Amino acid sequence: EVQLQASGGGLVQVGKSLRLSCAASGFTSDDYAIGWFRQAPGKEREVLSYISRYDDSTYYADSVKGRFTISSMNAVNTVYLQMNSLKFEDTAVYYCAVVLGWITFTQPIDIASFEVDYWGQGTLVTVSS
Repeated sequence: EVQLQASGGGLVQVGKSLRLSCAASGFTSDDYAIGWFRQAPGKEREVLSYISRYDDSTYYADSVKGRFTISSMNAVNTVYLQMNSLKFEDTAVYYCAVVLGWITFTQPIDIASFEVDYWGQGTLVTVSS
């Protein structure tokens, strides 16, 4: 059974950095991508970034492009989200999730069509002054 464990959230000052981790287990092959999402109070959940286990290609939403970096350490089945230059509006519960399939982000792909197969629990990030 696929399991995801997100961690690394906390209270951080505006402009600072934070790194989230998503420890994944239960996979039997490389046909999946892991993504990071967030949900701010009163807002819908939004996708931030994906990384393909298949070819390590990545996707970023415009809202975080240039500030957030997704990476993976396959040896320990962990995906990271490095968040820099944090803003007040980055305050949210952050989730990691898995989409199954041989996914590559090396060419245009309809992110909106993805259906998440597994969710991890959320980790709260609060950006303060």
